[in-house]
Amino acid sequence: MKKIVNKQIVFFGGKGGVGKSTSASAFALTSARKGQKTLLVSTDPAHNVGDIFHKRLSGNPKRLTENLFAIEIDPNEETKRYLDGVKDNLKGLVKAKMVEEVHRQIDLAGSSPGADEAAMFDRLVSIILDEKGSFDTIVFDTAPTGHTIRLLTLPELMGAWIDGMLKRRENLNKNFSAWMGDGEPVEDPIYDILDKRKERFAEVRKILLDDELTEYVFVLNAERLPILETEKAVETLRKHDLLVNTLVVNKLLPDVEDSSFLRKRKEQEKEYIQMIDKKFNQQEKIFIPLLDGDVSTLEALDRISEAMQEELFQ
Repeated sequence: MKKIVNKQIVFFGGKGGVGKSTSASAFALTSARKGQKTLLVSTDPAHNVGDIFHKRLSGNPKRLTENLFAIEIDPNEETKRYLDGVKDNLKGLVKAKMVEEVHRQIDLAGSSPGADEAAMFDRLVSIILDEKGSFDTIVFDTAPTGHTIRLLTLPELMGAWIDGMLKRRENLNKNFSAWMGDGEPVEDPIYDILDKRKERFAEVRKILLDDELTEYVFVLNAERLPILETEKAVETLRKHDLLVNTLVVNKLLPDVEDSSFLRKRKEQEKEYIQMIDKKFNQQEKIFIPLLDGDVSTLEALDRISEAMQEELFQ
């Protein structure tokens, strides 16, 4: 039995077009049919999960099948929610005549590079911390590789950034207290807000680093470019202590005898599978066949789920 089935949080990542959404959806469906209350979360702006299940999804959990619920996170909505939260935190801390200008600056920041990732990260933190008590398994279908890496490494980076902010606020408060001459601690709501965020980030990072709770799965095809990109991604995440222990090798060709074209493709595929085994000898592998049609119906997803179930529990 593959270790992945015992994890509470599972991230699916990989190069665009390799079948991440299909693999994540099939795994979530398999988990749900094993009696696990499962939440499938799409952080990919392209959002294929709703299309696969023929359901209109939003930022709130919606039931897809028995034991299976799903969320599609809209980056624009999350950015707006994130900025509104920043504005709320500043209420009462900014002079009335400055509020309009502060809000304008915050809105401008919303269009800056990285704002949507910060908002998505904030939502990811909320889902992990606030939803994990309600679900047995949470499955994340992430955007293509680069975005996934940035999202998963943000807890470490944001934690370091907040540490710096807290130290600056602390020094500022000490100087202000000394200037006042009474030595009494200064009440600082901003410091308290930052400190609470630091605690949440630290809690999420602890969960992301706990290989008893969390699994990272990369999906790839038996082709050169996906193999090389996966190798780089696995190494990058390892540097941040995030270990990818499972690979889904997707869209494997059937064995054929009556087509020279397919026989040649199959021989080439075997060479790439050998490359995968050599480069990723520490990872468990799940091999999924190529279907004879698009995975655009629940019946087709069932076939992927069944193939995955055989691999997971062998």
